[in-house]
Amino acid sequence: MKRRALLTSLALASSILASASASAQNDKPLRLLVGFPAGVSIDVVTRIISEKMKDELKRPVIVDNRPGAGGRLAADLLKAAPPDGNTVMVTPIVVPVLAPMVFSKLGYNPETDFAPVGKICDFSFALAVPANSPVKNLKDYAAWLKVHPQEANFGSPAAGSLPHFFGVMIGSALNVDMVHVPFNGGSALQSAVLGGHVPAGIDVVMEWQQNAKAGKVRVLATSGAERSKIMPDIPTFKEQGFPEAVGQGWFAMYAPAKTSQATIDEINKALNKALAAPEVRERFASLGLEAAGGTPAGLQKTMHDDALRWGPTVKKSGFRAD
Repeated sequence: MKRRALLTSLALASSILASASASAQNDKPLRLLVGFPAGVSIDVVTRIISEKMKDELKRPVIVDNRPGAGGRLAADLLKAAPPDGNTVMVTPIVVPVLAPMVFSKLGYNPETDFAPVGKICDFSFALAVPANSPVKNLKDYAAWLKVHPQEANFGSPAAGSLPHFFGVMIGSALNVDMVHVPFNGGSALQSAVLGGHVPAGIDVVMEWQQNAKAGKVRVLATSGAERSKIMPDIPTFKEQGFPEAVGQGWFAMYAPAKTSQATIDEINKALNKALAAPEVRERFASLGLEAAGGTPAGLQKTMHDDALRWGPTVKKSGFRAD
């Protein structure tokens, strides 16, 4: 009897210790790596969802900004993090899809070092011209470029950015050789277009909204498969007869490779619940973003499809980051 009681006590103690250990694990903060400074759009988005995710996960969720190398520093940190469900990364499409196309050497391989968790949001681009430009729509623009080939220049916020590559995609759709003019950020691009120093500019839709409302620029088209919710009056390239010029950017969440499927599913569930909240969707919309969500497999497919979509355009651009 004494031996049975001792064994029962040991089993109970072991169970209590296991439960305590699991609770301690669950109490550890979930760290959201962001490879960009505080205050930029991806940081704002991450902080919005972190507030909701902590309620679902019932543990702290903290944002850890690690800016540097266009988000690649955070990617290196994610690769090195233990696959214990305590570290994930929120990143734009550039890091897992475009960087492998433009860098001959990377410290990470998105296919083998990252485990997709879920897509967070989508955003579109827009082509804009100065308010005094003679062109009123995309077909006018295409015809005008044929007459004025020396004006076939477009600006973007940076070389190697998605707006840069989308400009190359537009050139292919219009059958015009477009010359890229890189600027040092969105503000510099806006000033150049407003001042007529460049005939056209491409940036995310939200960046044009204020100047378009003020009548300082004319937005000719947006890049999504459907119209932008913050510029519903502007037709897409597809609507205007250029279905080849369709492309979107996105933010997504990744865990380290070898993270258990159960852990990924748990974080994915919390992410989707956060993205379904009306207040989150409204905040995203005010930033020109559309809440996404979905499964890890869905994000993997998006990566594959976008690699096929952007690959030929990146190659045609001739751009190399190193």
